[in-house]
Amino acid sequence: MSEPITVLIADDQELLRASFRVLIEGEPDLRVVGEAADGIAAVRAVRSLSPDVVLMDVRMPEMDGVEATRLICAAGDATKVVVLTTFDLDEYLFATLRVGASGFLLKDCPPADLLRAIRVSASGEGLLAPALTRRLIREFAGSGGAGPRAASLEGVTAREHEVLVLIARGLSNDEIAARLYLSPATVKSHVRRLLAKLRARDRAQLVIAAYEAGAVTPASG
Repeated sequence: MSEPITVLIADDQELLRASFRVLIEGEPDLRVVGEAADGIAAVRAVRSLSPDVVLMDVRMPEMDGVEATRLICAAGDATKVVVLTTFDLDEYLFATLRVGASGFLLKDCPPADLLRAIRVSASGEGLLAPALTRRLIREFAGSGGAGPRAASLEGVTAREHEVLVLIARGLSNDEIAARLYLSPATVKSHVRRLLAKLRARDRAQLVIAAYEAGAVTPASG
């Protein structure tokens, strides 16, 4: 049996941390290796424990989840960050993804969605629910267009562009494969090339690159 996916829970509410721990440790392929009640503690715990995935609350004392995510991702380690919040429309969505978060979920999401987010993020794909993708695109459009560092799609092939658009619409690799009549392995290869060409950390950053480059608009996303 392969090693379990290790998880760090960062949330300032002890009850929520306990609830997440019970849920996660009920899965044979997942293991909680630590908890943190604020952003500073989360950064320190990542350095000492090297978890595969961090479940990161956004609004915490001492240091918020955005800054903690930035520091964790900037270190260049393999740890992935999945941001959890009660605010589906708050301003932190775009900020956390820009600094390197692999996913963004609402705290009231079904337990199965949370477990899936951990597994998908640990695999390197990252996860952003389609509804949040659409909100992200609308928010981006409302902020005035391409922003301070518009992405370039130079070098991206026509097929890769199709895959990128579908990623930005929230489709999984299997769903993209069905839509484009490709094998899942071929889609995975396209995703890997997109990550390299667009210098994106993960799938969530491909979403950002897609709408920064104008490949997706609020109407199409």
